[in-house]
Amino acid sequence: MAPSGPRTRAAAALRMKQIALDNQDRTIRRLRAQLDTERRGLAATKKELEETRVALKASHKVIAGLTEIGLSMSKKIERMKVKKQQVRANHVECHQKFQARIHEAEDSMQAQHLIIEALVDEKDSLLQTIHGLQEANNAPAPFDGDWEEKPEEEPEEEEIEDIPLGEGEIDDE
Repeated sequence: MAPSGPRTRAAAALRMKQIALDNQDRTIRRLRAQLDTERRGLAATKKELEETRVALKASHKVIAGLTEIGLSMSKKIERMKVKKQQVRANHVECHQKFQARIHEAEDSMQAQHLIIEALVDEKDSLLQTIHGLQEANNAPAPFDGDWEEKPEEEPEEEEIEDIPLGEGEIDDE
């Protein structure tokens, strides 16, 4: 059995090496499959990263645009506030001027009313004086105090007939 011993040993060793090679081959195939899976995952991750970068860039542009719009609106709002304050100040000034005019008109009306009252009193006094003088002189009263002036009637204007141009002739006779 001696001669079959080394052969079986050699065959066993060869068989062990073949098993080891088969195991390594399976391990290599498994690792390659894992590597391919990882590469596909990495490619998908890179694609997602690129899409995210593009979306982020677009978001930054949108944010910049919105910020610019916001700043523009803030400036417009400030201008509108200033204009509103100016309008309010102008309104107050106009209101004060109108109030002053109203007070002036009221004062003027009150002064005119006082003057009218004084003139009416003076008229009544003059009428009493005239009436007293007439009674003293036994003269008839020229008016009774309720007289009104009658408005003068305006004479009617004669209608002038319109003569069309170029149809009227002048006779020198």
